[in-house]
Amino acid sequence: MIDEQAQSIKKRRRLSLKWKWALGTGTGVFVIFTVVLGLLFSSFTSVLLRQERRRTDDAVKVVSQRLNHERTDLTSDDVEPVLRPRENPYQPHDPSKPDENHNLYNDEIIRTLASDNLAVSVYDRSGAEIFASRVDPEPFKAVNKRQLKLNKMAGGHVVYVERAPIYTRDGTRLVGYVQVTNRLNAYWRTYQRTGSILIVLLLIGLLAISVFGYMLASYFLRPISDMTATITGARDDPQSSLRVPESRRNDELADLSELLNSMLDQMQRYIDQQQQFVGDVSHELRTPVAIIQGHMELLNRWGKDDPEVLNESIQASLAETKRMQSLVQEMLDLSRAEQVEIDFRNQVTDIKEVVNQVFSNFKMIHPDFTFSLDDDLRKATYVSMFRDHLEQVLIILMDNAVKYSQTRKEIHLSLSEDRRNAQVSVQDFGEGISPENIDRVFNRFYRVDKARSREKGGNGLGLSIAKRLVEGYNGKVSVESVIGHGSIFQISLHILTTAEREHLAKLQAEKPTPRAGEALAGSNLLE
Repeated sequence: MIDEQAQSIKKRRRLSLKWKWALGTGTGVFVIFTVVLGLLFSSFTSVLLRQERRRTDDAVKVVSQRLNHERTDLTSDDVEPVLRPRENPYQPHDPSKPDENHNLYNDEIIRTLASDNLAVSVYDRSGAEIFASRVDPEPFKAVNKRQLKLNKMAGGHVVYVERAPIYTRDGTRLVGYVQVTNRLNAYWRTYQRTGSILIVLLLIGLLAISVFGYMLASYFLRPISDMTATITGARDDPQSSLRVPESRRNDELADLSELLNSMLDQMQRYIDQQQQFVGDVSHELRTPVAIIQGHMELLNRWGKDDPEVLNESIQASLAETKRMQSLVQEMLDLSRAEQVEIDFRNQVTDIKEVVNQVFSNFKMIHPDFTFSLDDDLRKATYVSMFRDHLEQVLIILMDNAVKYSQTRKEIHLSLSEDRRNAQVSVQDFGEGISPENIDRVFNRFYRVDKARSREKGGNGLGLSIAKRLVEGYNGKVSVESVIGHGSIFQISLHILTTAEREHLAKLQAEKPTPRAGEALAGSNLLE
């Protein structure tokens, strides 16, 4: 009880395969999605950072070019008119002059100094500041050549700082320095905005991937739910006709569903066979038991004092006991015949040898009959069937032909083959079978003439055993008959190729050959 409760709690806490699949695929796709977005974000921000670097570098170049015409050291009076003009440089449009000389927005100095991100500072040769477009948080450092660096400020903010010396146009004299600090405000705003958008996209993507993964898992794992329901139904009711719905998917789960249905059908056949076996035995044993009981009651009342009645009752009881023994043996044989595909697989037998052996045996035990054999096989021909079972089938057919050929005692046996199958035919010239009975001769306990069959010792199980044996090895049994002219029973078995024989021999080597006691008691039919 405690184990069942523990298992129940464990089952409630478990994570279903559907959720495992959904979470697994969702996590995998999410990681890939995150990596791809991260690479895109990194590439995008790198492009933005290069643009800001180029803008900083262009600002230094513009200022240096505007101030390098001075011959003496730079002063505030020299720099102010150039970098901060008082008058409006914009003039009305004159068609005779290029637009770039008159448009305020085409002036590189104006565009550079108007940028909120750039702080432009100019220093003289001694390092004193003589011009500043904005407050520059970075201290000045004299340099011999242009330098561009990423500096981290006290608040953790990163800025671009570029410093460069200013020379005269001929490059012979140093007149001052220029320093441009790009605070990267636009870059950081875009960086944060883009990062926020990507985070939202990741969350939406995670939700979408999870939902899609769950729906996909539900679709692909639906056959497993059907299998679970089917198996549960079969557990609760072994005779349930519930089966896994046929799937049009050509995948492993479809194969598994088909295999499960096949196993359930086979289990149902075994259950039906067991029930039929019990029903048939109880029905067939009822008559001999009643006969024996009647004779015993007769003897108990008064017959034991009459020697004639006593002897008759004893003989009748012994006959019925012997018939019950034969019936039980044949029922066991039939039960084994219905399971040959499980217990006797991978067997190889030379059908030519067995047919000739049975033919010789019947010639010996029935000398009053004329037996003939047409053997069209020129060499050993192998089939997948246990030797004792093949011999049993042939004995049943031959014995049946002998029983119903009392007028014309002649039996014809033939052995032939086509490209794939070997055929054995047993022909008698006896009473024959009517068309309405020919489809039922292989049924259990069926006898065309019950009175005459009982006189000949038959229980109506021989042909049923033969049919079950042959079909258990994927063979076929057929019958043709004409009233008054006899019957022809034919069996057909697949001929093994050399490759198939080698394969079966290898499998058989791994499994011991069935013992004689496990096969059907075929010799009993000759008694």
